[in-house]
Amino acid sequence: MKFATIAAERQELYGIIRDEGFVALSPDFPRWPDLRAVIAAGGLHDLAKAAMGRAVTHSDFTYLPPVPNPGKIICVGVNFPDRNAEYKDGSAAPKYMSLFPRFASSFVGHGQPLIRPPENHTLDYEGEMAVVIGKGGRRIRAEDAYDHIAGLSVCNEGTIRDWVRHAKFNVTQGKNWDRSGAIGPWMVPFTHPAQIDAARITTRVNGELRQDDALANMIFSVREEIAYISTFTTLNPGDIIVTGTPTGAGARFDPPRYLKPGDVVEVEVTGVGTLVNGVEDEV
Repeated sequence: MKFATIAAERQELYGIIRDEGFVALSPDFPRWPDLRAVIAAGGLHDLAKAAMGRAVTHSDFTYLPPVPNPGKIICVGVNFPDRNAEYKDGSAAPKYMSLFPRFASSFVGHGQPLIRPPENHTLDYEGEMAVVIGKGGRRIRAEDAYDHIAGLSVCNEGTIRDWVRHAKFNVTQGKNWDRSGAIGPWMVPFTHPAQIDAARITTRVNGELRQDDALANMIFSVREEIAYISTFTTLNPGDIIVTGTPTGAGARFDPPRYLKPGDVVEVEVTGVGTLVNGVEDEV
């Protein structure tokens, strides 16, 4: 089942994606205004049941991020061994994970362009898995972490590289330009550990493979991420954890290979889907 949020006919709707198009389910559930509310109420099963036998309602629509208004988006940085080595500072794997927030306004949906701002042209890609929290909690044990996941999506954690260097310890500026990243196309329910443990991330730019690694190689696993993050902040339904990107981002080439208008970025997470976005300059 592929749960999605779309825009069509001046409405924002949620429902499911089929090969033929979109099945709108939100009109049947007025008590849940969006997918975040569905997740909080434990209503994904109800949506799946309501979708059985239903015909496609929309073939012409625009994808939005699956959870359009998450309370928190927390990203994990430098979470693959080869990414740590890219910094060429001789440091061993870190004892604790690096974290930073992203704002919902910094993401677009599948098929929508990433926007390169006029202030700086170092727009880069980072293919990642996005984990959507289903059951909230504080101080969640790592062994219980998977019980708190509602679903999985794909993320291109687009970054303005020069702006992550504006302060000594702070990358927030470079990570939050409006419409610089993407999440989607949909969210698939999390039902089995292998959906994470056996997943692989690949990123292609204009068809060229740039990133390719297994989530099993991450320095900090998804279980550890949920446990660590929930130590200092309560995770709530609909919150999103972006789990980390493999080596191969454009900044690490010599010379760097930043995104430019006309480029097309495809991020695939096995078993979840492929997120595709073009690149345009801000107008």
